[in-house]
Amino acid sequence: MTLTAPSTPATGVSRWRRMVPPAAVAGGLAAATLALHLRDPHDQNSWGICPTAAMGFSCPGCGGLRAVNDLGNLQIGAAASSNLLFVLSLPFIAYAFYRWAHGRWTGTPWSPSDRSLNRSAIILGVAMLVFTVLRNLPAGAWLAP
Repeated sequence: MTLTAPSTPATGVSRWRRMVPPAAVAGGLAAATLALHLRDPHDQNSWGICPTAAMGFSCPGCGGLRAVNDLGNLQIGAAASSNLLFVLSLPFIAYAFYRWAHGRWTGTPWSPSDRSLNRSAIILGVAMLVFTVLRNLPAGAWLAP
């Protein structure tokens, strides 16, 4: 007698098989977080040199590795100091991951409208541009990593 996971009538694919992509993403994020915990990005050049920092300016991602390391050590203030945009975006990323994983679990995929995807992409792009400009100006030096 072979045990198999029940399949959903609508998709014909078992719940366990549908959950492989979210589990892989969660596992990859956990592995990356562990790697950043074991090899501290606060140490000079421990993860290489950022190309934009080598050119003399901070991109929107600069300080992101340090922010993940700080969050892994439960230092929220230090993480916000490393990359405020990343820290502020985490609730939105978590919400999107939850909606995607919940849709995979229930067999009813989350499919946001093209309008909301376009709006989100524009908002994110503008936020990244403003953040980059501000953190590279003297007035926004407190945003620099």
